[in-house]
Amino acid sequence: MKLFTCDCCGNLLYFENVFCVRCGAGLGFVPNDLRLVTISLPEEYDCELPVDRNQARSYRQCANYTKHDVCNWMVEAESEEAFCVACRLNRTIPNLNVDDNKSHWHKLEMEKRRLVFTLLSLDLPVFPRSRHPDGLAFDFLADPDPAFSDKGKVLTGHDQGLITINIAEADPVAREKMRTAMDEHYRTILGHFRHESGHYYWERLIRDTDWLEPCRELFGDDTQDYSQALERHYQNGPPTDWPERFVSAYASTHPWEDWAETWAHYLHIVDTLETAYHFGIKVRPRVETNGEIFAKLDFDPYHQDHFDVLVEHWFPVSFALNSLNRSMGHDHAYPFVLSPPVLKKLDFVHRVVRGQQLP
Repeated sequence: MKLFTCDCCGNLLYFENVFCVRCGAGLGFVPNDLRLVTISLPEEYDCELPVDRNQARSYRQCANYTKHDVCNWMVEAESEEAFCVACRLNRTIPNLNVDDNKSHWHKLEMEKRRLVFTLLSLDLPVFPRSRHPDGLAFDFLADPDPAFSDKGKVLTGHDQGLITINIAEADPVAREKMRTAMDEHYRTILGHFRHESGHYYWERLIRDTDWLEPCRELFGDDTQDYSQALERHYQNGPPTDWPERFVSAYASTHPWEDWAETWAHYLHIVDTLETAYHFGIKVRPRVETNGEIFAKLDFDPYHQDHFDVLVEHWFPVSFALNSLNRSMGHDHAYPFVLSPPVLKKLDFVHRVVRGQQLP
């Protein structure tokens, strides 16, 4: 994630900000340029917009901001679209008349926009399913009230471009219960978005392309019965040697899940490294490590040709990140070990993504 500053006062901003907490300037994110810009000047602050930021005047705020205050992205002023490029992907939003649904939806939207930011930064195709059958769509659904419906719980998942998210994932208590029940080391809203997007991009970038056979060589035969694979996984658990071959236990379920989990971790890596890059983070331990834990991020991770360079920096950064988290009394921020076979899979994802970026 990039860092952003207020055009008016220079204050450091968060990606989700809708106004500057120092000077009160109104803010909006312009997806075409991946920039958070000032869209209204504070009355009590003496400042002017930089000339190159006056383009914000040709944009208007997304309807999900004006109606529900859940989005800070902008829409081209001349566009007939009411929603920004991220909100256009929504097919179903929760019933906002139900208590807590709006706050849950707000949290989901914040994480979804982080996903879309990453996809746009990687130059990946992002367009709504409502405009094209190969597009992407989101359903944000709540479990039905058992007193009025015999339908089962909403399952988070992907089906031919439609990503369904149970809004209970936005409840930290419910999410922790699910994480414990599923025996997962890591479970976040953003992690769900990244994982499910992996299924979508497998269909867009791997299926019916020259990447399919190389993908099968690394991830396995995706034609095996998916339902049977899931049932086998939940009945018997993962193979005992899964850490030697997979990035997570769930990745061992089926080649599709292996791809989706690996894809999600690739997005974890590039986005976190970009954040470290923009903060100017260097990792140089004050103990002797024979140079094994050293990183100086001076490149754009989103457009790095060689995956080896990303890995060389990821290991020190994630080690430092985990150490900082432990100092705060939290578990490891990145509780995963990347074995050589997993690194090969991550390198494959990197090459597929880079193949989309090159002319």
